[in-house]
Amino acid sequence: QVQLEESGGGVVQAGGSLRLSCAASPRTSSGIAMGWFRQAPGKERTFVASISFLYDTTSYADSVKGRFTISKDNAKRTVYLQMNTLKPEDAAVYFCALRIGSQPAMVSHDYHYWGQGTQVTVSS
Repeated sequence: QVQLEESGGGVVQAGGSLRLSCAASPRTSSGIAMGWFRQAPGKERTFVASISFLYDTTSYADSVKGRFTISKDNAKRTVYLQMNTLKPEDAAVYFCALRIGSQPAMVSHDYHYWGQGTQVTVSS
């Protein structure tokens, strides 16, 4: 059973930055992808970004392209989400997810493990 531990959420003013982290344990094989999804109150969970640990390929939702960057530390099996130029509409609970498979995915049901979520609040 893989456990995902997220950190880095908080409160930030619009235009500010936050960095989320998610560490997977125990250490898995490199044939995985990890991603971030978010869910605002009363809304569905939506894809934000994903990255392959084997091929370094990434995917982003259109709404975050150019503002968010997903990266990883292979040795630590940790994924990061650098969020810049945050907007009030970015406020949500952000969930880390892990997929057994080398290609990143944009659909939640393609992921096998989920973190508990971390709150991101953006004040205007």
